Amino acid sequence: MTLFERVPQEVNRILAKYPPERRQSAVMPLLHLVQLEKGFVDRHAMREIAELTGITETDVAEIVGFYTLYHDAPAGKLRLQVCNDISCALRGADEFLAQLCNRLGIQPGGTTPDGLITVEAVMCLAACDKAPMFQVQGPEGISYHENMTVDRTLDFIEAARKEVK
Repeated sequence: MTLFERVPQEVNRILAKYPPERRQSAVMPLLHLVQLEKGFVDRHAMREIAELTGITETDVAEIVGFYTLYHDAPAGKLRLQVCNDISCALRGADEFLAQLCNRLGIQPGGTTPDGLITVEAVMCLAACDKAPMFQVQGPEGISYHENMTVDRTLDFIEAARKEVK
């Protein structure tokens, strides 16, 4: 089933915002639509978005690969993304990430056995002075958590588990 078949009104609403010669500008809103619907953007969706916007599938895949908002594979219901660029690393982000993953029994990029949380390392979430920090992406949107400790993060995860049940 194509994007047009699943949510035609939403696709048309997005495309209507751009003149035909600038349809490529609709790529990110269309990716966001797919991401909200499926939790990730598969190759089929990338191909369809490329056709809708008049760019190549490779161009769409580059956008998916560049932004931490988009994902090309399924994962946990919540993506906990720890910033570990140099500024955050200097404030302990790498150690935070390692300890968190150790306590959860997973590696960075892995998903907890219950399928709830995928922990990922990402670059620059624009809170260098508040590291260790992470953003959580889920069905409710994105939330930011700054000046975190492993114990406070585990408390957050336990609260999320209770909400999901």
